[in-house]
Order: sequence, then C-alpha cells, then structure tokens
Amino acid sequence: MKKLVLALSLAAVGFVSAEAMAQESPWLVRGRVVNISPANGSDPVGGTGASDRITVSKKTIPEFDISYFFSPNVSAELILTYPQKHDVYLDGANIGTFKHLPPTLSAQYRFAPNADINPYLGLGVNYTNISKVNLLAGKGGLESSSFGLSFQAGVDFKLDKNWSLNLDVKKVQIRSDVNIAGAKVSAVKVDPVLVAIGIGYRF
Repeated sequence: MKKLVLALSLAAVGFVSAEAMAQESPWLVRGRVVNISPANGSDPVGGTGASDRITVSKKTIPEFDISYFFSPNVSAELILTYPQKHDVYLDGANIGTFKHLPPTLSAQYRFAPNADINPYLGLGVNYTNISKVNLLAGKGGLESSSFGLSFQAGVDFKLDKNWSLNLDVKKVQIRSDVNIAGAKVSAVKVDPVLVAIGIGYRF
C-alpha cells in the first residue's frame, strides 16, 4: 500500500509539473508600435564648419518581435520589421531619402517573472541594412550596413495567463559615413531612441 501511495504521489507531482510546463511555454510574441527618434549627431560636413548639420527624420512604425525564455528570468528577443524610409536634411533642407532594415537581437534579464508587473533590462546587437539611398539627386551615398550595440529597458504588465501589455525603450547604435562622388564628407550617428508600446501573447 505504501508503495502504491508513493507511486501515485510521484505520478501526481509529475502530472502537475508537466501541466505547469505546458502552461508556461518558452515562446512569447508581440506586436508593437514604435517611435524612432534619431540622435542626429554628425561630423562637420567636409571636415570644416559646424557639426550636427545632417539630420534624419523621426518615424513611427509597426514592429513584430519574438522572445524565447531559457528560464523564467533569462530570455532572448528578436525584433523584426520591414525596411523603413527616412528623410535626410542638411541645415534643415531636405537632401534625399534612404531605407533601413534594423533587426536587433537582445539578451534580457527579468526581475519578477511571476509577478503581474515584470521589469527587465536587455543588451543586444543590431545589424542595419541601408538601401534605396537617394541623396543630392544621386550624388550622395551612405554605407550599405551598420553594426552596433543596443541597450534596452522595459516592463510587462500581465493581463491574464497569456496576454500582457508591454512598454519598451531601446537605444540603438546606427552609424554611417556620408559620401559625395565616392569621397567621405561626414559621418552620421543616427543612434535612435526607440519607444514602444504593444501587446504580447505567451503560448
């Protein structure tokens, strides 16, 4: 009888554990609205004169991200979107446009995974593909890609077992040389701050 009770107890514990694991999937997906606010720092054009003369427009975009949880506290997040078009200005005058695609992969640490309010910090790497560059009627150009770090802080507000509301802020390093007829005339630090709000679903 004791062996039977022990076996049933172990089976019950195993069932509860399996059920808990089934309820707590490692996958989280989100849809967010993101405001991109570039830092707009640039070297003096042509190496002389005032700096910060080249600026990039702000933009609000849709974004999709996927997170995988290695443990309740540690996760990885990949953010995805489609190529975004920005205007470029020199001393306030529009000199053209470019598109960029900035997927970012971050490692995150969550401070209160079982609480209704769950803040986190993240550190990641960003790869930005720059395309469709049209500056100064085709005379100007940018580098085709940029690598940089990303820094992140956010919080999830649990709505129910699966759904959550998310607030997120990232600082991303995106930089490029600016050239005219193949000669470098400046270097731009886009380095945007990304402020996002969205809804998440934990499978």
